[in-house]
Amino acid sequence: MRLFEVVSPFKPAGDQGAAIAALAAGVKAGDQYQTLKGVTGSGKTFTMAKIIEATQLPTLIVSHNKTLAAQLFREFKGFFPHNAVEYFVSYYDYYQPEAYVASRDLYIEKDASINKEIERMRLSATRSLMEREDVIIVATVSCIYGLATPEVYREMSSAFAVGEVIDVDALIRRFVELQYERNDAVLERGNFRRRGDTLDIFPAYLEEAYRIDLDWDTVKRIRRFNPISGEYLEELDRAVIYPAKQFVMPLYMVQRALDKIRAELAARYEELRSQGKVLEAERLKTRVEYDIVMLDEMGYCPGIENYSAPLAGRSPGDPPDTLIDYFPKNANGPAHLTFIDESHVSLPQIGAMYAGDRSRKTNLVEYGFRLPCALDNRPLRYDEFVSRVGKTIYVSATPSKAEIENSKQVVEQLIRPTGLLDPEVDVRPSEGQMEDIYAEVCQRIDAGERSLILTLTKKMAEDLTDYLSHRELKVRYIHSEVETIERVEILTQLRQGAFDVLVGINLLREGIDLPEVSFIAILDADKIGFLRSLTSLIQIIGRAARNAAGKVVMYADRMSDAMREAIAETNRRRAAQIAYNKKHGITPATVKKAVADILVRHATEGQETAAASIEVLKKSYNILIPSEKKKLLAALNAEMLEHAKKLEFEQAAAVRDEIQRLGG
Repeated sequence: MRLFEVVSPFKPAGDQGAAIAALAAGVKAGDQYQTLKGVTGSGKTFTMAKIIEATQLPTLIVSHNKTLAAQLFREFKGFFPHNAVEYFVSYYDYYQPEAYVASRDLYIEKDASINKEIERMRLSATRSLMEREDVIIVATVSCIYGLATPEVYREMSSAFAVGEVIDVDALIRRFVELQYERNDAVLERGNFRRRGDTLDIFPAYLEEAYRIDLDWDTVKRIRRFNPISGEYLEELDRAVIYPAKQFVMPLYMVQRALDKIRAELAARYEELRSQGKVLEAERLKTRVEYDIVMLDEMGYCPGIENYSAPLAGRSPGDPPDTLIDYFPKNANGPAHLTFIDESHVSLPQIGAMYAGDRSRKTNLVEYGFRLPCALDNRPLRYDEFVSRVGKTIYVSATPSKAEIENSKQVVEQLIRPTGLLDPEVDVRPSEGQMEDIYAEVCQRIDAGERSLILTLTKKMAEDLTDYLSHRELKVRYIHSEVETIERVEILTQLRQGAFDVLVGINLLREGIDLPEVSFIAILDADKIGFLRSLTSLIQIIGRAARNAAGKVVMYADRMSDAMREAIAETNRRRAAQIAYNKKHGITPATVKKAVADILVRHATEGQETAAASIEVLKKSYNILIPSEKKKLLAALNAEMLEHAKKLEFEQAAAVRDEIQRLGG
């Protein structure tokens, strides 16, 4: 096994070393659950990487959305250049699941657009788990959805070596069984071709193809080559081809499952008729009989995943095999490490998947669109997920009470390598708040710094902007009705000093980094709701820690429990940070970041995320073909709008620039 090795010019700083040692020791001691409670900017990702290096365990990292998963993927690729770091997220650019709305008698057929590059990366992840132990996979909740069993996936592979005598026709039939398509004219990913004594195949999980030179029925030579340029890259002694799809079955298993499907159809058909549902019974019979013919003749059919239980030999109610089952196991169970990033968001999301999926499919079964076995094509339940993920470390600045109570130990990471402190927090009455805010903002203007003001409604944001403008302050506002791409220009102008105050509802979401801001005002801080919850308040306060003079003022007429707890937690962290800096002679300094960073791709983590997603999309389409270019522009436009909807302005601007460059 190749060892996990972190390659980085940085060494553990602050309390990173203590956190790494404690959590790694917990893993080695067999602790099932631990929590890394790290403040914003404390280098939690680097700590995670060093724990992997210390424990030498294959690792699954679960994130709650694709954007953050892509960011983590890039960071871990940088930390582990000699190991297999993979990316496993949903491969749909667009996905409309099959559904039936009974109240309107409306059947919605499944419609999806698959991103071929992400599909390649998913296949690369399962292939790496088949062949290596030094594997790190960054995934979203897509990892709890069903795949072919690891045993079947391994059985479906096809290996050949130099000097081996093979039946070439049988090998070609095997490629077809693995869902590869023959195309003797153009070699594309997922295709193969034969030209005389040369057999080329482009594995669905690679960016290069294999060329097999034959001497009659003997493998004379195997080479890896670039399918575009034809350049030979590597001479090989042996090659293994894995399936082109993640849900594949050998023909004998398909044939064996057909009897089960026919029996279930017969039973369900009679059940529906006995309930007086003649239309539903006939609809089901027509659909399933067509699928049976397709499976019998081709070994595949549209929606084959709805028959995954009989195909895999599972009993009703049994959990599906997922990506997690591809990780190694030992006598004591799972033999890998799992990090749940932003666990306070990720775990509830995982827990919600099963019920939503079940509700949709129950309607399809009740009204004769699917057999009951379709219910077993599902995500894992929460209890099934936690039983499979092995030793787990929750990672969050604000872990939930349940995560903390579940953990054998909670390790805090309070010290930032920059020495920056959590900001001071004051609570002031709402009466006279406008005058108070005006005075605070003027102080920041004199110091050449900027201010943010958070309101609860759009109208309040606009009214407050008008009020401050009449006081001759340079102020702008942002909310959902502001033009999408205009938002990034507003943030750029704030950093450049074109205006001094920015007003909005939720300005401090992930992706916005404004080190020039030293003052944050939170209006209606005592109101109960998501935007003023304990978690949200702590996240907001933490985002203000980019400036050495950072200060947060909460305006409220009473002290809510969320406010009280958030302030106490911030003061506790701040005291620890001050003590550390004093002991080590550290003077906090404001983060220095070029203003151009907000618009230049690759300059920030946000733009790097956008650049990565742009490259993934571009690899999925041939822009020299007008219809393909049109599809790419549509996909990029959807990507831009999705970033904008999440207030990820830098990413949205980067995608916009790419659309303009392509002439869209």
